[in-house]
Amino acid sequence: MPPAQSRRSYTAGFKLEVITYAEENGGNMAAQRKFGVSEKLVRDWRKQKDALHQTKKTTKAFRGRTAYWPDLENQLENFVMEQRSSCRAVSTVQLRLKALEISKTMKIQNFKANPSWCYRFMKRKGLAMRQRTTLAQHLPADHIETVCPWSAKKTQHQQRQHHQHG
Repeated sequence: MPPAQSRRSYTAGFKLEVITYAEENGGNMAAQRKFGVSEKLVRDWRKQKDALHQTKKTTKAFRGRTAYWPDLENQLENFVMEQRSSCRAVSTVQLRLKALEISKTMKIQNFKANPSWCYRFMKRKGLAMRQRTTLAQHLPADHIETVCPWSAKKTQHQQRQHHQHG
C-alpha cells in the first residue's frame, strides 16, 4: 500500500482520464501506479463515471456531502434571500430557528439544526454571514476644504524631496 498522502482535490477531467486508463490498461491498480491516486479513489470514480461525463471538465466534482434534506435547505435559502432583499440581517441563530420551524412543518424527524449543520448549509449554498458596517465619525461639513489644501501641500513637499534626491 502506498504511503499516506495529503488530501487533494481533482477535476472531473482528471478523474475521467484515470477511469479511461483503468478501463484500457488492466484495472484500478494500473491507474493507481500511473497517476499516484489510491485504488479506492479509482473504484469510487468508476462508479461515478456517468455523472462525471455530464459535468464540466474543470469542475472539482463530487466533493463534500450532499444535503440530507434538500427541500428544507432550499426553503431556508429562500428565507435568507427574502430577508436580505428586505435589508434585514440574518444570524446563524435565526437560521437554525427557522430551519427547526421548517423541519416541523415538513414533519422531519431527528433534525437538530446544530451549529455545525448551519455552517455546512451555508457552505453548500454559498452563503456568508455579513457584518454591518458603520461610519465611525461624522465628517465635518468643511472636510474637503480642510483636506484638499493639506493634500496639495503634502504632494508638493514630496515632489521637492524627490527632485533633491533624484
